[in-house]
Amino acid sequence: MDDLDRAILDQLRQDGRLTNQELAARVGLTPAPCLRRVRRLEADGVIAGYTALVNPEMVGRAFEVMIHADLVAKDLATVEAFEARVAAMDEVVELRRMFGVPDYMIRVQVADLDAYERWVTTQLMGDPALARVDSRITMKVLKKAV
Repeated sequence: MDDLDRAILDQLRQDGRLTNQELAARVGLTPAPCLRRVRRLEADGVIAGYTALVNPEMVGRAFEVMIHADLVAKDLATVEAFEARVAAMDEVVELRRMFGVPDYMIRVQVADLDAYERWVTTQLMGDPALARVDSRITMKVLKKAV
């Protein structure tokens, strides 16, 4: 990967809908070699896909909470069952198994505080595998990866 590949990736991170002609002009290439580079980056798995960024407020999911969760037991069956159950929940937009404490970081998006309280008490806290749940509510997002 060279500086042109990095420039292509940077431009596509900012706007994944750029036409090949627009992209080529922004990185200083002609369209044919630019397209070859993009196709190679896709084939090599550097570009894993293209998605749409959805405004959470416009779809009733503006309230975001980061949850730190610890399990009672760490045996394989408990871990796999917990992960499958939580990953299947629509409100969960990110689930990470961590080294150390906490065992998991769970990012949840719901409509508002009341919806979060209902979800956490009826969906998450009833799981017998959970030892502890700690909610973190964001005051202000200062930087967000795209």
